[in-house]
Amino acid sequence: MKVASIQMVSSADVKTNLAAARQLLEEAAAQGAELAVLPEYFWLLGFRDTDKLPFAEEPGAGLMQDFLAACAKDLKLWIAGGTLPLATGNPERVTNTTLVYRPSGEVAARYDKIHLFRFNNGRESYDESRVLDAGREPVAFDLPSMDGHTYRVGLSICYDLRFPELYRALRADLLLVPSAFTFTTGQAHWEVLLRARAIENLAYVLAAAQGGTHENGRRTWGHSMVVSPWGDVLARREEGAGVVMADVNRADMDADRTRLPAMGHRVL
Repeated sequence: MKVASIQMVSSADVKTNLAAARQLLEEAAAQGAELAVLPEYFWLLGFRDTDKLPFAEEPGAGLMQDFLAACAKDLKLWIAGGTLPLATGNPERVTNTTLVYRPSGEVAARYDKIHLFRFNNGRESYDESRVLDAGREPVAFDLPSMDGHTYRVGLSICYDLRFPELYRALRADLLLVPSAFTFTTGQAHWEVLLRARAIENLAYVLAAAQGGTHENGRRTWGHSMVVSPWGDVLARREEGAGVVMADVNRADMDADRTRLPAMGHRVL
């Protein structure tokens, strides 16, 4: 099954970002992808945490949800829509949510980011909990591929990557990681964490990142990639917008899990 991790350098203008995402999704579809993953905050990287609040959507209706549904249906793609802000009932708070769309345009899964990023090194300071409500439940869904296999796909978002217990709970064949890692933390930890999650779970990892210097001055690490269950990086893009393509092979994954049945050796 061909999969695509899409890298963007999103701006503070929603319409510009949606147009860029559509073009990249079209490229992925043209290259034969069945599943495409957009990065975290693909629709907006604003100047302040609160910039996302006016764009909060009720589940099932809104500009960004309509956009993702139309792209999935028009391009006949499974699309994991990076993240978008869903309303919580409190106008000062939203969830950071991945919605997965079937090629029919229908929603297949919803995941609200569980772990909220906080970082302060004296020069950079981030605290997602200022405007985000955390999710509570791990989410996975089944994707029947044209290769004749059904893949269990586990959802996660960015900072979740540092919490291996989440990925154990997903029991997935593919792990999706839409992200906007900072340059500082990405340079230090991004690749090793992605490869570790793949190796620990003998699962493919599809990581779609923001990658470049944004209109708000923030620099994100990029390095979108696809990692094999054995921990090999199958494809990557270091910086700038683009599409990272790779093949997910059920037979290869099953062979890895047979020769090293680590999941069956768990004790704790």
